[in-house]
Amino acid sequence: MTDLTAQQDVQAGDEVGSTIESAPQAVMSWQETVAAYDPVLGLEVHVELGTATKMFCGCPTAFGAEPNSQVCPVCLGLPGSLPVVNEIGVESAIRIGLALNCTIAPWCRFARKNYFYPDMPKNFQTSQYDEPIAFDGWLDVDLDDGTVYRVLIERAHMEEDTGKSLHVGGATGRIHGAEFSLVDYNRAGIPLIEIVTKPMTGAGERAPEIARAYVTAVRDLLRALGVSDVKMEQGSLRCDANVSLRQRTKKPEAQADVAFGTRTETKNVNSLRSVERAVRYEMTRHAAILAAGGSILQETRHWHEDTGVTTSGREKSDAEDYRYFPEPDLVPIAPTVQLVERLRTTLPEPPAARRRRLQATWGFSDLEMRDVLNAGAVELIEATVAAGGTPAGARKWWSGEIARRANVEGRELADMGVTPLDVAGLDGLVQEGRLNDSMARQVLDGVLAGEGDPRAVADARGLALVSDDGALAAAVDLVLAANPQLVDKIRAGKVQAAGALIGQVMKAMTGQADAAKVRALILDRVAQ
Repeated sequence: MTDLTAQQDVQAGDEVGSTIESAPQAVMSWQETVAAYDPVLGLEVHVELGTATKMFCGCPTAFGAEPNSQVCPVCLGLPGSLPVVNEIGVESAIRIGLALNCTIAPWCRFARKNYFYPDMPKNFQTSQYDEPIAFDGWLDVDLDDGTVYRVLIERAHMEEDTGKSLHVGGATGRIHGAEFSLVDYNRAGIPLIEIVTKPMTGAGERAPEIARAYVTAVRDLLRALGVSDVKMEQGSLRCDANVSLRQRTKKPEAQADVAFGTRTETKNVNSLRSVERAVRYEMTRHAAILAAGGSILQETRHWHEDTGVTTSGREKSDAEDYRYFPEPDLVPIAPTVQLVERLRTTLPEPPAARRRRLQATWGFSDLEMRDVLNAGAVELIEATVAAGGTPAGARKWWSGEIARRANVEGRELADMGVTPLDVAGLDGLVQEGRLNDSMARQVLDGVLAGEGDPRAVADARGLALVSDDGALAAAVDLVLAANPQLVDKIRAGKVQAAGALIGQVMKAMTGQADAAKVRALILDRVAQ
């Protein structure tokens, strides 16, 4: 279980002379794969903790700082420097373990994991080996169809991140063809928690879906705990997907007795979609090799988002290759029962339970709640409702118009420049009948442009529905008189013909009319 970036693994493979495949390998069709083989999954999730300082020194951890500006003798591994354990990092590890229903070790220690990479300045990684701080847990994962799959957790252990290599020149960003390489040690020493599952069996054709759902559940749990920003695109959360296949038996009850196949480990997959795609691809690649009489090489592999394939990195090392031994410069960690129980009281409501509670409170259908989750809008809707907005209105704006704009601009919802209070105000203007949807979108434009809160924007732009019923009735009468054929269609039972009349009335009123009120007025006039 190595804990390195994909770029590092490629580099390591280059260093030892492993061959990078130049073309995609043959794959078996998905239907044939799941019919002939039973998948076994093992997922390793690496999460960077959001501590203010690194795991064993006082260097800051801010993302995006100037290269090599957040380093010191300890995280650079200079002679004579001694590490000191980050207390918040340990407490965060315990809280993660508790949230994953793990047993917390009353005594554990760090170990040195020895291997050489240019971006690991000490030539060893301070990690935990046979004595993790948390072990034997589980996490229930909700699938799209409402079924629940329980993932068993083998361990969650503490370690430190490595630095980052940048290969300059060439077409691939890798060491092959590069003119030179740069190393940034800012990330070296940042606290990491590695969460390792036990082998996941019985998933069958749903294995890729379960992999994605599990990583999603872990991300949501870590976000709820407040221990990390879990930004996969920045590497705060990374997943290594271990995949193997075993021959499917004709008797399902005998499947558990079939030995596991040789596994491959796809390193540092950094999006939920890619986790699912990478598992699916590796299953079909393994199946093609096995069906042709070949054997699987135990190795690390790299996922390519653009082509949807994995390529070889390096042969996978076994634990003895890392020459683990207890870290002599750090004392063991021995959390007291009192500390563990105090940290247990800080755990938030489990995300899945919270979602179910909110869905019931808001009255959302399963499809509506799924849209909210996909938009990442749960917390924003909750804050909007707390600010006075209606659940339906909050959902409509956050997972609809604002989400659409965020997708176009490639930004997060929370970074769009509109607050839950703004959305509650916008919803309030619609609910009180001052604005229709078209006007509300214009008000949203003004809020995003910095013109003020929704009511101030509506006042400044003179946006309000016409309150003069006489003027509205006159506009309806003019449109009806000009379109006798449409009136006849409505009277003949083709009520959908009213849509064209509504559009003409709205145009005559320059959009400042309530479409529902116009429709009702049209149907009333026609019925007379």
